[in-house]
Amino acid sequence: MPATKCLAEVIEVKRLTHDVKEIAFKLIQPDHLNFKAGQYIAIEVTEMKDGRPRQNNRPYSIVSPPEEREVIRLCVNLVNSGPGSSYLHKLKVGEQVSFLQPFGYFVLKTEVPAPILFVATGTGIAPILSMIVHLIHINRQQEILLYWGLRSERDLYYQDLLAALAEKDPLFRFETTLSQPSAAWQGARGRVTEKIAKAFEAGENQEAYLCGSLAMIREVRTMLMEKGLPKSAIHFEKFF
Repeated sequence: MPATKCLAEVIEVKRLTHDVKEIAFKLIQPDHLNFKAGQYIAIEVTEMKDGRPRQNNRPYSIVSPPEEREVIRLCVNLVNSGPGSSYLHKLKVGEQVSFLQPFGYFVLKTEVPAPILFVATGTGIAPILSMIVHLIHINRQQEILLYWGLRSERDLYYQDLLAALAEKDPLFRFETTLSQPSAAWQGARGRVTEKIAKAFEAGENQEAYLCGSLAMIREVRTMLMEKGLPKSAIHFEKFF
């Protein structure tokens, strides 16, 4: 079955950091979408290849939860010479965008309310934040722990949102750690892999969801399996 083509209008653009924007799209056709937390859409982008323009589809994870059906939001970092991110970062309110319906298998795998470990680097937070907000919205009674790795203070975003979610749901905890902070930084320091090595202990029926750099995913998967988490309980999606 061919993928459904969708049309939406940009209704808001937020600059989150020096190289990250959040873009909100109001659905036009169809007027709402059903999707699972963690899925992505494929944006239609015109790319130059061999001196000729060609249409290509670039995947971007949805950061908003599935409960928001009429508006979807993307969290996009600007990549040098990246046709997809360059196109999205230039969008302005009122412009229309075509994309293919939500896809992807990086979604919550079980209905058992067991503890979940989320690990993200960079904009790998996008599908994971969608999952976390969804879990809190449906009031699942399970412990949720997020480790999010960024580089420095200028790369910080969504901290107030995460703090508000943690205040709303005492079963949710998060730690943002910086690998290259300034001397003034009072928060966690180091890579997410170091935090997991020191603090994480695998529990019964626990699952892990990883999203971000391939190097992080490989290292964390190995570490979690060494700590006793089954390979089948570790789900991931690489961003770069």
